[in-house]
Amino acid sequence: KIKAEMDAQRATFVDGAMARGISRRMADVIFDSVAKFASYGFNKSHAAAYALLAYHTAYLKANHPLEFYAAVMTMEMANQEKLAAYRHEMRQRGIELLPPHVNASLPVFSVEDGSPPNGSAGSRTGGGVRFALAAIKGVGQAAMQALCAERAAGGAFTGLCDLTARLAGKGFNRRLLEALARAGALDGLAANRATLMAGLEQAIAHAGAVAAARESTQEGLFGSNGDDVPEPRIATLEEWPLGERLGHEFDVLGVYLSAHPLDGYAAALAERGVVAAAQVLEAPGRFDGATAELAGVIVARKEKRTERSRFAFLQVSDISAQFEVMLFADVLERSRDLLEIGTAVLITADIRADGDEIKFAAQRLTRLDDVAAGRGELVEIELSEAGAAGRLRPHLREGEKGAQVRLVLGLPNGREVVVALPAAISLSHARRPDVERIAGVTRIAACGSAANAHEPAARGTFH
Repeated sequence: KIKAEMDAQRATFVDGAMARGISRRMADVIFDSVAKFASYGFNKSHAAAYALLAYHTAYLKANHPLEFYAAVMTMEMANQEKLAAYRHEMRQRGIELLPPHVNASLPVFSVEDGSPPNGSAGSRTGGGVRFALAAIKGVGQAAMQALCAERAAGGAFTGLCDLTARLAGKGFNRRLLEALARAGALDGLAANRATLMAGLEQAIAHAGAVAAARESTQEGLFGSNGDDVPEPRIATLEEWPLGERLGHEFDVLGVYLSAHPLDGYAAALAERGVVAAAQVLEAPGRFDGATAELAGVIVARKEKRTERSRFAFLQVSDISAQFEVMLFADVLERSRDLLEIGTAVLITADIRADGDEIKFAAQRLTRLDDVAAGRGELVEIELSEAGAAGRLRPHLREGEKGAQVRLVLGLPNGREVVVALPAAISLSHARRPDVERIAGVTRIAACGSAANAHEPAARGTFH
């Protein structure tokens, strides 16, 4: 397999063959055959073993896909790039990758058939592969095994303080609990992830008090088992904006699970004919030599320098896949203000296929909000109550790139009050998922061109 060593043996072999009456030409032919086999040759028994293994693997993937993906993702749980690729395959096959949860996950990736666990705070809405607890960055296999053992012995965790109290003394420090909260693995144990993160200090202090009470029980007759230690009152905070929540999720999981930052741009991307990365990665020959527009969120960046120039590699995630884009010096310098982690960009890229490998070289990067704003889009936000307008206000920005906004309030008599907001006030695509969650907002709908913004559907006064 080492070419230099094979080449060094050629003269010895040829000279030895000629000494035994073999012509030089025939000796060279024989040695060339040996050298070719040595580069990577399979004898029959070796090839048969590989073929059988390949057949078994293909059978499992075709006939038992949940078990197959749970197994291979467990094997590759430290390789986030491969996890992202398997996640894309699963999505194409209609297989759900369920989020990690302390009341549902195992340390490894596992198969679920959709039946709800007894007493679980983690919902199971359908079958799929459940994300492994030990695949969350910063938690560790041993701690997750201890968590699952406690859950098996004492039942589902009912709240944040219940979890920290039961796992006291088992290595569950603040850093580990933060990783679980950021991953969504503690969802349902408090109002939302922002509340969970803010309440960790109180929950950890409560766990310490419970542990002290249990210790006093062991030392005297009149101690407590900790049940009488009151749980702290954890204040409910407003949930993180979607972009922040997804950023935390990606940091610890390596994939976007609950949503994707590009979800709000779907209409703009479809209208523009932007290519999904998976289309290119799955058909390299079709796109070889082409120039195409792709969109994605920058999730990692690495710059390099040579004696003459600088260049950079970006890891970019779109809804279909994660891919690498190279920026040469001129594009790098023009695009520096767009290269922050978490920025959504439109990429005009030259595509080259090198065997099965695809290489993207960026010609130009554009902020995705600027592209979407250039469409002159108008959106209607339908409200079920006037009070929702006040809750909506912080999400509408003056001078921010985005769609113009028209508010529609339904009245008890069946009529509607329509208010077109000033053109300077807009709603960015990135903020739309947050607006959809506001109480009293019933629908956000694209209504075509902003030129129609001041054409009311009904007359009335908005208060």
